[in-house]
Amino acid sequence: MRRLRFIMWKELLELRQDPRLFGVIFVAPVIQLTMLGYAATTDVRDVPVVVVDYDRTPASRELVARFDGSPYFSIVGEAGGVRAIDPWLEHGDAWMALVIPRDYGERLRTGRTAVAQVIADGTDSNSTNVALGYAVNLVAGYNGELIAERARSAGVLVPEAAIQPRIRIWFNPSLESRDFMIPGIVALLLLVITTNLSSMAIVREKELGTLEQLNVTPITRWQLILGKLLPYGIIGILDVLIVTTAAIVWFEIPLLGSPLLLFATSCVYLLTTLGLGLFISTISSTQQQAMMTATFFFLTPMLYLSGFIFPIENMPAVIQPIAHLIPLTYFITILRGIFLKGVGVAVLWPDILALLTWGLAIVGLAVWQSRKTLA
Repeated sequence: MRRLRFIMWKELLELRQDPRLFGVIFVAPVIQLTMLGYAATTDVRDVPVVVVDYDRTPASRELVARFDGSPYFSIVGEAGGVRAIDPWLEHGDAWMALVIPRDYGERLRTGRTAVAQVIADGTDSNSTNVALGYAVNLVAGYNGELIAERARSAGVLVPEAAIQPRIRIWFNPSLESRDFMIPGIVALLLLVITTNLSSMAIVREKELGTLEQLNVTPITRWQLILGKLLPYGIIGILDVLIVTTAAIVWFEIPLLGSPLLLFATSCVYLLTTLGLGLFISTISSTQQQAMMTATFFFLTPMLYLSGFIFPIENMPAVIQPIAHLIPLTYFITILRGIFLKGVGVAVLWPDILALLTWGLAIVGLAVWQSRKTLA
């Protein structure tokens, strides 16, 4: 234990030599969480709409007012014709165009079907699909009101629908995408920070020439790895407390599950991220090489294949098994389960077991790789 304490103390002293590093460790996660927390959202608000109104009747103006009064749309201008829409969409001044034909009001007045055209910029397909869904729902609601009003004016009793849906949304009633995204951002930040930090541990000794001195000491391989791992583990635990507190207090993400389970699973996750960084450190010759290896061979693929951005179920069948080999996949599932669903070990134990297995395996691989010989 005495040798282990010396290794840990040595690592902390090396970190202390660079005061800016502490800002990167503790301040950067909060800044990144704040920026990503506001930026990483699939919600669409105030979609800019340009209007082409050939009809210019009270009926057409009512439809335009419906769009303008919705929190999802904002009327930004009026074009003289369909051909004048292109500059609005090309320059990004509008995402959608609402085209109302000349006979729109007359058709509504005579009880015939009226047509209104919506032209959308499909460059951002995800946001466009969401905005089109809002437009369809808005028109459907307005159409229902028109039918009911027409029936009442004719003295006809409007029957109730044969099926009346009663919709209830669990776990995220307001359907806020931020509540879904921020737990994933927390997992991603911990992965990037702790993996990059620990990936410098052994390779720094190689560059400074102190690894050769450690090799002639009685320090065993596991003592060297553990002594390198624990200081970053302490830093990682502090980062866990900082970013989860920011997520709960600043972004008001509901924590429905056990805080103790959240902390315990975070420690298991840190075992995987720190172990991965140490393994990268043992196979790298320079700190720059370690940084590049961590970023391009591990962190970037994990970002895209973990389900943080794209659902794993939507990936090709050949890719899905690879996604289930990534520790970030399991921790994102755990975080979202604890934060949003309030589930416990009875539900999350397969993900926790997979995460623990991954962590023990990568740490064992790092110990085996860190032979007491100079690379």
